[in-house]
Amino acid sequence: MSEQIGAIALEKRLPTVFGYREHVVHGGLVSYGVDLRWCYRRAGYFVDKILRGAHPGDLPIEFPSKLWLAVNLKTAKALDVAVPPGLLARTDEVIE
Repeated sequence: MSEQIGAIALEKRLPTVFGYREHVVHGGLVSYGVDLRWCYRRAGYFVDKILRGAHPGDLPIEFPSKLWLAVNLKTAKALDVAVPPGLLARTDEVIE
């Protein structure tokens, strides 16, 4: 689905902003949000606790404390969008 959204946005020459980096990997322009890879690792941690006997209601609720900024420079070039150097300096991941 991410690939289709990225392809259509590029075809229509629409810059896109997403909440997950996976969309940027598949052609989106920018994403800013939680890193799903971190979420999956934490889910594994909680599954392990539950399988070892912890009661799910006793486990804490967590939300990532760091948001992930990703920029796809290939898409920016295709859309003729200039990405400010200040934004690039703050990115966690630049896809070229």
